Amino acid sequence: MAYKINPDVCVGCGTCAGECPAGAIHEGDPAYTIDPEACAGCGTCADACPMGAIEEA
Repeated sequence: MAYKINPDVCVGCGTCAGECPAGAIHEGDPAYTIDPEACAGCGTCADACPMGAIEEA
């Protein structure tokens, strides 16, 4: 299952991008985004997000 970032909650800290083993998270404006094709569905990003902005898609 892929994950998505809620842009209304994301503060753009980048913690998730540094934790993603698949390299699926990219900087956006203002929120980060997850490439659903590259997302491995491991949930590491959701666990790392201090704002709780990442959820299952």
